[in-house]
Amino acid sequence: MRKRHGSYGFDAPWALAGLLFGALVLIGLAAISFAFDIIAAGIAFLLGALYTLASAASYLYTTRRGKFVVWDAELGRLKGDERLLDLGCGRGAVLLMAAGRLDRGHAAGIDLWRAKDQSGNAESTARANAEAEGVSDRVELVTGDLRDLPFDDGAFDVVVSSQAIHNISDTGGREQAVREAYRVLRPGGLMLLADFQHTPAYEATLRALGVVDVRRRDAGWRFWYGGPWFATGIVEARK
Repeated sequence: MRKRHGSYGFDAPWALAGLLFGALVLIGLAAISFAFDIIAAGIAFLLGALYTLASAASYLYTTRRGKFVVWDAELGRLKGDERLLDLGCGRGAVLLMAAGRLDRGHAAGIDLWRAKDQSGNAESTARANAEAEGVSDRVELVTGDLRDLPFDDGAFDVVVSSQAIHNISDTGGREQAVREAYRVLRPGGLMLLADFQHTPAYEATLRALGVVDVRRRDAGWRFWYGGPWFATGIVEARK
């Protein structure tokens, strides 16, 4: 995997902060229990703290390293001349990795730039990262809603998304986002949707649209946000 030069923050930073805070609380409760010679409770709290710290470590690894390794492998199939769209591109983690492979192509990223979804999430940050990675000449950033993409039908050879569509709160909105992704994908084009929630629904929406070449798979331990109970799935489809 190529060395990254941009700054990509933390996914859902409030969740990581919650895990760390929970671990500290459990450590405190364990210390109090041992101080009052309540050994069983102390051991239980200590085990809970270790479990929560392990979850935090998994989360931290995924957001800082693991997801990049997974996406580097997924994007390895690019030929270099594609037009690619990243849905919910954030600070550009996937978008700019793809752009680095598109020496004859073009990459577009669209987002609403909400900091609660990713720390420091802003268009200006994504632009700065594009400059740092040396790919600003082949990257376009657009502010927009995934449910109403401002692109023509069949405008892209590849559409990707990483942990973005689940941020749409309602089922109908998520279905519309998947339909829009399908609309802007050219016939024969590749779609890769990675998310830790709702991937069976994304697959069902694509099948309802008539997509036959679609499958859902596990992204592996590198894409766990705290453990296997927050595993990331990938929906892969060809239009």
